[in-house]
Amino acid sequence: MLEQAFEALKTYDYGVDRHVLDPIDEAVVSTRNDPAARKALESQLLAVLQSNAPRDARDYICRQLRTIGTAASVPALEALLPNPDLSHMARYALERIPDSQAGQALERQLRKLNGLLLIGVISSLGVRGQGVSLLRPLLQDSDEAVARAAAIALGRIASEDANKALSSAKPRPALAAVFADASMSCAEKLLATGHAKEAKATYQRLLKSNPPELIRLSAERGLKACPAA
Repeated sequence: MLEQAFEALKTYDYGVDRHVLDPIDEAVVSTRNDPAARKALESQLLAVLQSNAPRDARDYICRQLRTIGTAASVPALEALLPNPDLSHMARYALERIPDSQAGQALERQLRKLNGLLLIGVISSLGVRGQGVSLLRPLLQDSDEAVARAAAIALGRIASEDANKALSSAKPRPALAAVFADASMSCAEKLLATGHAKEAKATYQRLLKSNPPELIRLSAERGLKACPAA
């Protein structure tokens, strides 16, 4: 049944009965505690991914690699990042592969892509919680959408370094609220993880910047939650 499913996967496309792939879905679950079997399954998926299989087939594979993908999947997924049709699903998989090589692939492509593909990779680095040094200069990018994406990603990372990057940036007026919201996310995480001094300084900075009312109220509340000392 599994081999038949893989044969079907090679030509799987929109409109084909989705149930023909059920044996692969079942194998993903059943191999959870069998590393050798899961490795073999990953290899079979990669073979189809690197073929001329239809887009829907490769989208499906990326979804499965999000669950079972390892470092072995990274090169094939990275190769899809410049592809407008497949970049999103490749990123979807790379975001969840725990091996550091997945993050390194995204960082490499950050230096090569532009437009919507670049924005997608920025978002994925935010999901993975890495790449602050690469995202920092993008806060001043001439493309407003890129600068916005970088601020949002840093707010999601919410580390001390991410907070410093946002604190030192000078957003254009149209993005002031986005930067403030990202800084607020950093302050909240810093306060929750025992970095009250840094959180307090961020709340104070935000209050001095004449922020939108929601940010102001949140910053005032956060400041009250900081230790008095």
